[in-house]
Amino acid sequence: MNSRVASERFAERAPSVQPRFAIVTPSYRRDFERCRLLCETMDRQVSGFDRHYILVEKRDVTLFRQLAGARRTIIDERALLPGWLRPFDDPTSLFRRRIWLSLRTKPLRGWHVQQLRRIAVAGHVPEDILVYCDSDVAFLKPFDCGIFQRDGKTRLFRRDDGLEGRRLADHHVWSDNAAKLLGITERSRLRHDYITTLIAWRRDTQLAMCRHIEDVAGRHWAEAIGAERKFSECIIYGRYVDEVLGGADHFHGSQDYCRVQWWDSLSDAELEAFIASMAPEQVAIGLQSFISNDIGRVRRLIERVA
Repeated sequence: MNSRVASERFAERAPSVQPRFAIVTPSYRRDFERCRLLCETMDRQVSGFDRHYILVEKRDVTLFRQLAGARRTIIDERALLPGWLRPFDDPTSLFRRRIWLSLRTKPLRGWHVQQLRRIAVAGHVPEDILVYCDSDVAFLKPFDCGIFQRDGKTRLFRRDDGLEGRRLADHHVWSDNAAKLLGITERSRLRHDYITTLIAWRRDTQLAMCRHIEDVAGRHWAEAIGAERKFSECIIYGRYVDEVLGGADHFHGSQDYCRVQWWDSLSDAELEAFIASMAPEQVAIGLQSFISNDIGRVRRLIERVA
């Protein structure tokens, strides 16, 4: 669906004095038990939101409907993404992985499409502020989504100069590709990092960003983004806010509310130490889904130490 059509169909509006919040979680079948744990801890610890949306592909809808409830909705990606982008079992992985194909983009993997879902959902929900939370997150402390709003402005996570000196080459490519998408012709000397877990975006800003990308590229925003396989939705949004909008309607914050373990699996003792070393502002932990941590063991340990 073209973002202009989406904005007309789904009543785009700027956040009110008391904006409505939604939490958005892209997920897939291999993360189902992690997502269940997220929902359980969210229901115990998180306040200040109206609805939780879980975004999955068609074949996973029935499985995830087990998690649906009064404030939790499962959304099929077919309602979000253009019909010309479709998933298939990938024969190059012996059909263990999925690949999304079209004549308009490069072949995309699940992590690419999860990013597209996060952008697309803005055209299909009514809440003003969308808080993005991955399905491998668990909340250990009380958290109010209202922390993302201050004096009518929405918090934009930004680690100033966060890409300077880093050896993560992809991050620099993601930033450069974001600039091309957004029509930013002058290379910024300040290489900010906008990537973290547990962030908030304004829905009206997302819709405006999609229109801007389409104006620059002359094609559907998802087609423009998917033309490159190296992109970050967080960097695209961050550079749009800072360098196209001049920071309008946002304020910056650099604190991470979620402590993330990126690489190695943890023993019970290591996980306890990991939790004990959370910063005061951190309310959740994220154990990346590609790390082989048994989720049942993680659940039991969280219940014991939280």
